[in-house]
Order: sequence, then structure tokens, then C-alpha cells
Amino acid sequence: MSDALTEYINEKPRGGSSGRGTLVIPKGHMYIPKSFAEADISILYQFIQEHSFATLVTQHKGQLTATHIPFLIDTEQGVLKAHLARANEQWRGFDGSQALVIFQGPHAYISPTWYATHPSVPTWNYTAVHVYGTPRVVDDTAAIRRLLRELVDKHERGRQPEWQMNLPEDYLEKMIQAIVAFELPIERIEGKYKLSQNRSEADQDSVMGYLSGSPDRLDGETAQLMASRRPRTR
Repeated sequence: MSDALTEYINEKPRGGSSGRGTLVIPKGHMYIPKSFAEADISILYQFIQEHSFATLVTQHKGQLTATHIPFLIDTEQGVLKAHLARANEQWRGFDGSQALVIFQGPHAYISPTWYATHPSVPTWNYTAVHVYGTPRVVDDTAAIRRLLRELVDKHERGRQPEWQMNLPEDYLEKMIQAIVAFELPIERIEGKYKLSQNRSEADQDSVMGYLSGSPDRLDGETAQLMASRRPRTR
């Protein structure tokens, strides 16, 4: 059964507000019933930082292209930063058109056998953040080096051993010539946390129980996220 259909059947918008600083999000391209919408910019930025491997989607001359790459986010400036292989033609399509970057977090299948309420249908719990903006190529070598060091620091931090980017200068320069760095100022952002908020408390408790007992890592992470956000959905 389609995600849109199950959400339409089950959606029961709840009132109230988190009371925290929020970003006003206009109607966009991701289907987000009110119960599943997340507009707190600090939560959305944290989500991006924690799930930074994303999908860059662009359109050029009617052709859609997608690449899976790690991103950094400058939370002060509201800018995403990343790089592509120079051999990847996608960057040549950075023609001033808006791009979409899709970040995905924990997700899990939800069986109707877990509900106290019947009849019910299967669905999928998931979290996602969509960012829209116009990518621009970064040509400044110093900025590119900073980007690469930031990426290495983020993903090597805490590892044993921790790799340092202390490369021979000629080798590093060769590697830099093989990539195209870019920035994407965030023009619009959408957050969706579909975590059974539209179900009864009994159903939510049951779903969390089954997911928590699953050996699947993503099931467990989804259950933890549901539990951590539970006060916001009651």
C-alpha cells in the first residue's frame, strides 16, 4: 500500500506547538501531513549533521541526475558544502537552477498486527529532510582545502587510528584537481518525522515495543526516535 494512501487514511491532525523557534515552511514538494511536520530549524540542522550522507538531485536540459555524497552544513550561514568527482558531469549542470538534497534517517516497516485498533493497514515510519537551493561551484583552492579537512575531521574523529590529511603536496594537489567543490545556500527546507503520531497512544506503545525487540538496527533506531519525541506528540 502506498505511503500517501496510508497517511491519508490515518492522518488526524493534532493542534499545539512545540514553543521552540521554528522556521515557517511554505507548501513544498514533499507530502507532509501536519502531524508529521518538523519546522524547528535547530532539529533539522542536527538531523543533517547526524545523517550527512545524502542524495543530490539536479535537473539540466530536462535530464534528472542524482549523486550520493556526504555533506557538511554551516549552521551559521545556512549553507551546505560538498564536492563531486570532476568526471561526474552533474556539476556542469549547475546552471542557476534549484537543486534538491535528500537526507534520510531511521525508518522501519510497521505491521498492522502491532496495532490495538482494527481494521488497519501496513505503513512505513521514516524520517527525512529535504533541502532546496541553487548550487554554486567553489574555485578558491584554500576554501576547497578547508572543505576537505572539515570532512576528514568529521568522519575520522574518534577513530583509532585517526587518519590525518598530511599528504604530499603534489599528491594532494592532484586529488584536488580531480574534484569540483560546491556550496548550496539553503533557500527552503522541509522536515518530516512520520513516527505513528497519528495513531492512538496504545498503538504507538505497541509499535515501539515491537521495533525495540527487533534485531534490525534501523528498527531499534526508529523506536528510540519515537520514544525521544513522544512528549511532542501527545
